[in-house]
Amino acid sequence: MPLPPYRTITPGSLPANEWYQFMVTSVAPRPIAFVSTISAAGEVNLSPYSFFNVFSASPPILIFSATTRARDNSPKDTLLNVREVAECVINIANYPLVEQLSLTSTEYPRGVNEFAKAGFTEVASDKVRPPRAAECPAAYECVIEQIVPLGNTGGAGNLVICRVVQAHFHETLLNDNGIGLNPHKLEAVARLGGDYYCRVGPQSLLEVPRPNRHQGIGFDQLPAHVRHSDLLTGNNLGRLANVEAAALPSAADVQAFHHEPLVAYTLSKYHGDPAEQRRQLMLLVKQYLEEGLVQEAWKVLLLADK
Repeated sequence: MPLPPYRTITPGSLPANEWYQFMVTSVAPRPIAFVSTISAAGEVNLSPYSFFNVFSASPPILIFSATTRARDNSPKDTLLNVREVAECVINIANYPLVEQLSLTSTEYPRGVNEFAKAGFTEVASDKVRPPRAAECPAAYECVIEQIVPLGNTGGAGNLVICRVVQAHFHETLLNDNGIGLNPHKLEAVARLGGDYYCRVGPQSLLEVPRPNRHQGIGFDQLPAHVRHSDLLTGNNLGRLANVEAAALPSAADVQAFHHEPLVAYTLSKYHGDPAEQRRQLMLLVKQYLEEGLVQEAWKVLLLADK
């Protein structure tokens, strides 16, 4: 596959707001921490943060980054609150709630309750003082282990390291075995750049076999003409490379596959043009791979090599 040209940028060579756009539009999609906090005076805040992820299962650690305002380096209410009360709830919103979630990013004056402004229902948490949002399909009650400042200029992040002490999940969204959430039901959302979000629905879900279940042969064992094919994508090659050597089709299996109708038709139609015959066989390899028929793809690939 030919490699594309690159634009190379040194951080600091662009204004901070332009550099930010490159980061948030390329490091995407990003999960969203919908964080509820409370001040020492008891004022509740609810805000979304897309610099966020899970970093440990045992102990259960979630981390989000509360950046300061780029224009004047002032801290936002969430950061002020967790400095005063070292607790939060990280709610997880989904597609039916994304417009409401977006409302909470409005810069209301300190003390304004975004639960009320965005129409979310406050539910008392079990183990921490900030409430959780009842509508959210998942909510993690957390204590703040540490706040790590990452800089002292506008837009600098502050890592808020959160240890989960209680969690809540909508039962209607659980997997059939009751362990974890079903992605087909959840309709997760993630943040892109600008006004864009990503919706995870059935049409955008894909399954990729996990390679740690076995030892695939790897890219380096694929024939050179396959690795450099202008027909097969990196995904196609990755699926071929994830097959164990012992699982590759035998010579007898490959020979028998001559009689499969699509293969027989291709071999017959392009018999007088070996280059076009190989090209058509590689297109058939691609078709099988995209249908999840990896063994069939390998059989055609090995036929093409002959």
